[in-house]
Amino acid sequence: MSERRSEWPEHGELVIATIESITTYGAYAKLDEYDKMGLLHISEISSSWIRNIRDFVREGQKIVLKVVRVKPEKGQIDVSLRRVTRRERIEKIKIFKKDRKAETLLRNVAEKAGLSKEEVYEKAGSLIEKEYGLYDGFEKVLKEGIDVLTELGISEDLAKIFLEVAEERISIKMVKVKGIIEVRCKEPNGVKIIKDSFKKAHKAEKTKDTKIRFYVKAAPKYNIEVLAENYKRGEEVFQKISSQVIANVIEAGGQGSFRREK
Repeated sequence: MSERRSEWPEHGELVIATIESITTYGAYAKLDEYDKMGLLHISEISSSWIRNIRDFVREGQKIVLKVVRVKPEKGQIDVSLRRVTRRERIEKIKIFKKDRKAETLLRNVAEKAGLSKEEVYEKAGSLIEKEYGLYDGFEKVLKEGIDVLTELGISEDLAKIFLEVAEERISIKMVKVKGIIEVRCKEPNGVKIIKDSFKKAHKAEKTKDTKIRFYVKAAPKYNIEVLAENYKRGEEVFQKISSQVIANVIEAGGQGSFRREK
C-alpha cells in the first residue's frame, strides 16, 4: 500500500512509472508509487542502438523500470528500462494491480465500517498483509470465511465487513472437473442406499474452496462436477468423493465404478 512505503525507492527496486517527457538524452518518468520523478537516461533504455527514443518509450506510457541510483540529498533517482527482464515486468505489473485492487477494497471496508482507511489498516489491514498479503487476504476470507481473520485477532464485526466487501467485489475463477460414476444396488431399498451414499460423500468432502454437484445422466450413471480454484484441487476432491460414493454403495451390498470425463 502506497501510504506505508518509505519516501524513497531502494536501489534495485522495480517500480511502475509513467513517462512524463522525452528529451534528446532520455526521458523523465513519474514513479507512480512514490510520486517522484526519475531520469531514464538514453543509455538505460535499450541495449541496442537507439535512433529515436520514441521508438522505445512515449509520453503517457506506463512501464516497469528498475531503480539504479538514489540520491535523496540531491532529489535524484535514476532508473533503467533495459535492465528489467520480461519475467520481472510481468510479476511487477501483477503485484501492482493487486495492490491497487486491495486499496480500493480497503476503502470499501472503511466506508461500510464508518472508519478511515488508515484506521481499518491499523485494526486489520496490517495483520492481513503480514500474514497473507492484503489482496490475497480478501480472497482467502471469501474462500474460507471470517475465521481466517478472527484468528489473527481481528474483531468479528470488522471481519464480517471484509467478507461482505469480498463477496461484492471479487469474482474468483473456478475450473471444472467432471466425471461419470456408475452405481447399482439390488437391495430392496437400493434407490435410497444410492441416494444416501451421495449425500454422505458430499457431506464428508464438502469444503469452502470447492463446489460439488451430482445429477443423473441415465441411471445407473450419474455425473459428478467439482468446481475448484485449480485442476489439481478439483481432481483431488473428485477422486475422494467418487471413491467415497462407491465405497458407501459397496458397503451396503451394491457395486460401482467411475471414470473421468474430459
